[in-house]
Amino acid sequence: MGEFWPVPDVLTYLAGHWRVARSVRDLASGEEGRFTGTTAFGALDHGGLLHHESGTFVWQGVARPAERTLRFLPGPGGTAEVRFADGRPFHDLDLASGRHIADHPCAADLYRGEFTVTDADHWRTVWRVRGPAKDLVLRTDYVREG
Repeated sequence: MGEFWPVPDVLTYLAGHWRVARSVRDLASGEEGRFTGTTAFGALDHGGLLHHESGTFVWQGVARPAERTLRFLPGPGGTAEVRFADGRPFHDLDLASGRHIADHPCAADLYRGEFTVTDADHWRTVWRVRGPAKDLVLRTDYVREG
């Protein structure tokens, strides 16, 4: 990948609406799926952003509606603390260099995310999930709308 685009303030950068395209590969079975939809980052009452993603997930030829909600709370120096909808911690996010690695242990599995920003309107996440029950790669591309 080429140069990264530094982001001095994560919340300012993410605010707004994004088109989302995600590929999901199960490395154990060879199965592949795809999610397409949108993500909106809207203001929370007490600071931060509410992330709401909705769209369609296709797995083994079956299309299903899918959605998720996360909270992006202000962190020190333009960073963010990402939390699940119920408030549990997910990961930190610091895009000052345009690239960030975050780990999230989930039961016996480890989620390792790489976040990269290429310009004002494009960013990507690649989550590698390893554990006794999972061996996945989730690659998501975000493109700013409007």
